[in-house]
Amino acid sequence: MHVSLFDFDLPEDRIALRPVAPRDAARILVVRPENALRFDDRIVRELPDLLQPGDILVANDTRVIPARLFGVRVRGENAARIEAMLHQRVSGERWRAFLRPAKKVDIGERIRFGDASAGGALHLASLEAELIEKGEGGEALLQFSFTGPALDEAIARIGHLPLPPYIAGKRPEDEHDRKDYQTLFAEKEGAVAAPTAGLHFTPELMERLAKAGIETARVTLHVGAGTFLPMKAEDTRDHIMHAEWGDITPETAAQLNAARARGGRIVAIGTTSMRLLESAAADDGTIKPFSAATDIFITPGYRFKAVDALMTNFHLPKSTLFMLVSAFSGLDCMKAAYAHAIAQGYRFYSYGDASLLFPKREGNS
Repeated sequence: MHVSLFDFDLPEDRIALRPVAPRDAARILVVRPENALRFDDRIVRELPDLLQPGDILVANDTRVIPARLFGVRVRGENAARIEAMLHQRVSGERWRAFLRPAKKVDIGERIRFGDASAGGALHLASLEAELIEKGEGGEALLQFSFTGPALDEAIARIGHLPLPPYIAGKRPEDEHDRKDYQTLFAEKEGAVAAPTAGLHFTPELMERLAKAGIETARVTLHVGAGTFLPMKAEDTRDHIMHAEWGDITPETAAQLNAARARGGRIVAIGTTSMRLLESAAADDGTIKPFSAATDIFITPGYRFKAVDALMTNFHLPKSTLFMLVSAFSGLDCMKAAYAHAIAQGYRFYSYGDASLLFPKREGNS
């Protein structure tokens, strides 16, 4: 499909730069494709009323790491400032990263990383990395001077939170983001972007969901920096997805299959949970234990096997995530839903409002 089919106009003032407080005070747009012109404007804290007893929510428990590093490449007396965005751990001491500017570093050269914000003074620390490989689009393989927990500690000390470009381009990262950009479920470190649908949950909301007979299960998908990359291909068939590591334990798979066997619906909290569940599902919808990388790319025409409903934020035009929600609820339906959201003043993207999507029926576009 041509990528232009997934374009829409979004006013700049609809992009949220801060989350609402409390988190469950965000708005949520309920989209049922069979009622494509009658959308339901609600509040996230009303989620227990929008679901049914026996349903099971699936949250991503990944935790965002400070994956944005600033450093210097030294070549004789010549130095160049380098920014590295870590996006996939390969081993105890190796990370795949996007370098900027990548042309300033050659294979075999070293980068000394330090503590600095963009444009600020750089205070060099003892963390170094050698460039092992170079790929397309600035992608590189770095081998660090530390490994395992020592490397994790160094990254935590000098790294910066990788706010999405549409936020970072308008204001600097601050201490509020250290808390705001982690979900209630965040536990397992490894993501370089938050699974943002999970940002809306509070302990109070979780208590109300439990009282309403709605279960919660946890899976792990370490979101990579590829989620920020724009679509460069003009046709969806030519786009290459970056792989991300995911894990569904045997216990969680059994919990999900039991819930569905009892007639409950599987409700993914976010596109990350949805993509992992669909990666792990058999053709009959049974969810298998999963521990591997996935590069699943969901576009219209995909047959969903595992997920019965999706809670997700509002996504960028021509993005892989808008393609995913269009595959789930129908392209025409989602374009109408987004037009409604824009007209009604919904807040978009990572710190914005949410939507609760139900699947299109056969024959709906």
